[in-house]
Order: sequence, then C-alpha cells, then structure tokens
Amino acid sequence: MSEAPAAPQAVSADRTALLLKPPQPRAGWRLFPARVGAMCAVELQKLRHDRTELYTRAVQPALWLLIFGQTFTRIKAIPTGGLPYIDYLAPGIIAQSAMFIAIFYGIQIIWERDAGILSKLLVTPTPRSALITGKAFAAGVKSLVQAVVVILIAAVLGVALTWNPLELLGVAVVVVLGSAFFSCLSMTIAGIVLSRDRLMGFGQAITMPLFFGSNALYPLSVMPGWLQAVSKVNPLSYQVDALRGLLLGTPAHLALDFAVLFVAAALGITAASSLLGRLAR
Repeated sequence: MSEAPAAPQAVSADRTALLLKPPQPRAGWRLFPARVGAMCAVELQKLRHDRTELYTRAVQPALWLLIFGQTFTRIKAIPTGGLPYIDYLAPGIIAQSAMFIAIFYGIQIIWERDAGILSKLLVTPTPRSALITGKAFAAGVKSLVQAVVVILIAAVLGVALTWNPLELLGVAVVVVLGSAFFSCLSMTIAGIVLSRDRLMGFGQAITMPLFFGSNALYPLSVMPGWLQAVSKVNPLSYQVDALRGLLLGTPAHLALDFAVLFVAAALGITAASSLLGRLAR
C-alpha cells in the first residue's frame, strides 16, 4: 500500500507576516532624485526627436569665433594677459551659447500650460521642485551638447584648450549649473508674465545686458566702474571665469565660482518652483 503524500510544511508565522506586509513607500528624499531624473529624461526625449535646434544654434557661436575672435586677435585692442584674443574669447562664447539656450526655456513651460500638459503634471505626486529641477538639468544637458560643439570649433581654430579629463568634467559641471540658473530665471519670469510674447520680450531685453555686462568679451579692468559692479553680481561672469580657469589654465577663483553658481541654481529652482502654480491657474 503506497504511503500517503507528505503534508506540506507549514509556513512559519514570521514568513507569512513578511509576505503579507505591504511594501513601505520610499521616503521623499529617496524618491526626489528618481523623479528629477524622469523629468529630465522626458525633456531630452524631445531633443532626440528633433535635433534641428542644436544645428541652428551652433551657427552663432561659430560666427563669433570665426569673425569676431579672429578679427580682434589681429587688432590686439583688448588686453588679455598675453593670450591670443580668440583663446580668451572661446570660454565666453561657450557660456554665451549655453545661456542663449536656457534663457528662453520658460517659453516651453508656457506652451505646456497652454496644451494642458502642465496641469496634468501638477496633480501627480511629483513635487514642483522636482519638476523644475528636471527641466533645469535638461537645459544643462542641451547646453553641454552645445558646449562640445563650440569646443570642437575652437580646437579646429587652434585655441589652446586643455584635454585633462578632470578639468573637462569641471567644465561640464560649470555649464550645467549655469544653464540651470538661467533656465530657472526664464521659468521664474514665465510665472510672472504668463505669456509667451511677454516672455520673449523680457528674454531679449535681458540677454544682451547679461552677456555684455560680464567678462565674456573683455576683462573687468577695461570696464567703467558701474559696469564692473554689474559684472560682479552677474552669474555669467563667474561661469566664464571658471571656464577660463579650467580650459585655459588662467588664474581663476574656482571655489568662489562654483559656490556662486551652485547657490544661484538653488535659488533659481526655489523661485521657479514657488511661481509654477501661477501658470496653472
């Protein structure tokens, strides 16, 4: 006579309790980076489907280096501490091209408001600061692609740039932080003016003063006193100073530059996040 099948082993009470216990939700500070990364990935998907913006935006910095840089190198009218002017100019054009990409980023968020996308994002559990941070760092990545294009053009023109991996990593961080600030500045203005046309006007009104009121084209020593004061509170000046120090090895205040850019980006994210709700009303 065959033996009766063995009875299944009883599951221990501890294991049963473990199986029935619902998973614990992750804490907010652990969830925040994942949501920032998701928002950044969504923004970069748009770039993957349409790269036209990158190609067209590469024209202006190329013209600055090819025409303005080479012409003023021959004239030798601007004191650059012994550097060829085109070498001195290249980091400023990297910062300029990154700023031009970021400063109109608010137009995109107004378009998302008009299309109904923003209201859907705001009802999700994603914090507003994560949404803004994701968009800001997506602008930084776009600017980083632009910076690579400018660096390659500068190298072809004979600019003596460093190729040290650590210094190039520092350049990437500087470009991303600067772009994060300017994109948040744009989104902050968008939260105030609430209109694409108005934002376009504000963007055009502040872009040139930010650029010419920095050390991108000429050193502080040749500026009048009032413009030196403007340059010292202009985050673009600290971005250019860091880029020159990293790419060319010129004297720079890297600790101060990184600190200013980090604080500016953090303040920009805070300001843009606080005004994001106005766009959805």
